[in-house]
Amino acid sequence: MKNLRLGDTLVEDGYITEDQLKVALDAQKNDRSKKIGEHLVDLGFVTEEQIAAVLSEKLGYPLISLETYNVKVEAVEEIPEELARKYNMIAIDRSEDGNDLTIATSDPLNYYGIEDIRMVTNKHLTINIALKEDISNAIDYYYSEINSKTAAEDINENADMYALDEEDLYNADEDDTPVVKLINSLLIRGYRDKVSDIHIEPFEEETIVRMRIDGSLIEALRLKAKIHPPLIVRIKIMANMDISERRVPQDGHIVTTINGQSLNLRVSTIPTVHGEKVVMRYLNTNATIDHSDTFGMTPENYEKMKHMMEMPNGIIYVTGPTGSGKTTTLYMIMKSLAKRPVNITTIEDPVEEQLEHINQMQVNNQAGMTFEAGLRAILRQDPDIIMVGETRDNETADISVRSAITGHLVVSTLHTNDSLSTVIRLEDMGVEPYLVASSLVGVVAQRLVRKVCPYCGQLVAPSANDAKLLTKKITAVPTAVGCNMCNNTGYLGRVAVHEIVTIDRHLKRMIAQNAQLDDLKAYAKSSQHYETLFEATEKLVEEGVTTMEELKRVSYYEE
Repeated sequence: MKNLRLGDTLVEDGYITEDQLKVALDAQKNDRSKKIGEHLVDLGFVTEEQIAAVLSEKLGYPLISLETYNVKVEAVEEIPEELARKYNMIAIDRSEDGNDLTIATSDPLNYYGIEDIRMVTNKHLTINIALKEDISNAIDYYYSEINSKTAAEDINENADMYALDEEDLYNADEDDTPVVKLINSLLIRGYRDKVSDIHIEPFEEETIVRMRIDGSLIEALRLKAKIHPPLIVRIKIMANMDISERRVPQDGHIVTTINGQSLNLRVSTIPTVHGEKVVMRYLNTNATIDHSDTFGMTPENYEKMKHMMEMPNGIIYVTGPTGSGKTTTLYMIMKSLAKRPVNITTIEDPVEEQLEHINQMQVNNQAGMTFEAGLRAILRQDPDIIMVGETRDNETADISVRSAITGHLVVSTLHTNDSLSTVIRLEDMGVEPYLVASSLVGVVAQRLVRKVCPYCGQLVAPSANDAKLLTKKITAVPTAVGCNMCNNTGYLGRVAVHEIVTIDRHLKRMIAQNAQLDDLKAYAKSSQHYETLFEATEKLVEEGVTTMEELKRVSYYEE
């Protein structure tokens, strides 16, 4: 089979025509960096999946999906990362005696690459075929995990040697010391695993590193207690924090590039009995957003949101607890508003993403730049649209509301349990009901719901208690099981659910007259097709997207 000619084979099997092959061959003459199969895919004559299927059939190699394959990390380690990236080949399994290695490749005709790996590993190779992008993603994922574990093992074995003083850590170049290597590998691993936060937690005997994935904290590493001080010092240096102060909480910000990857993290430290705990939150993430073209919303909710955004003045609140995705939604709204010929200014703590055509201000309490002071300054800048990162106190709420009344569109976040509770919250903060009624345009309450893992999730009959909770007759509900694809959590990815209320004339009248919350909800239900967070999540259970456990978690806020 070494003489297999891919182009001729595709013609013989009817995937392409002779003319199409000739066009691809001409393209290859102009660009020798790509093989004929890549040119055929680029030209749209054939898909990568079709090429993989043909090669599998002709060569007798299994065609596999790396997304569902139980890849063994100890097998991945057999091939040096540089070699794996050079040939886009990854080891996925090995025999118990260690003599046989199974590799995945998108190009089984690359005999030179296969032979090179055979020589380096000194193993008998079994070839599997997988898609090019899947292999590239697997290389990123598994080698980032291997690199962080290797750095941790190295630093644990030589804890005394690597307990460097502060000057060493200040002067350390990238990858210059084991401590720097460890932190860099953790940051890259976190980004590639799409984590939202990294927690570095000191205890009496050891330091535990955990990563939050889809809302759940997953343990990543354990380090000797001696490593904790230099680790924290290095992080504080990167975040421009005071390394001499260990007794009070500190906040910092890391903007760096590691291995060609730009990273932006917010850093927070607090003193604990065993040392400083650090949490690093990713402000730039590669996590995908369901329905991103509609702000992560259903078409019905998106139409309501568009109606609110078209208002010339008023205030829009996005509400929910910490970690519910409010800021992400807020930024998507602001990016859409920035397409208009308007002056937009924000006051945020912190600025989590730099937005084009938007003037962004950072809160600095030590310098006197509070939300209140920043908002007053913005009003002197002739703004059309104002974003207030968070409404935390009555002064900020009062200025925001009065800004909305005087011809500005204001967008902000607030911590409330549901959408209409925003009215009660504003009144509790000292805003008069008539001001709330005349300024409020609408409220978006949001939660992030974990999606059941598609690889291990199962359908089961709801329990008697679950059936009582449901408002619909659902005969089968998903349940989380756990597998290697989802870190044994049973969940993979998250989807946003929303509860949106637009404040129409009747609701304004009711708010001004101090109507009860239940009455506000009853009117919204009858006149606006108001869908609660519970009902939105129940739909996802019915569609097999999420579990009863997630529904109960969201319904907690409903009660």
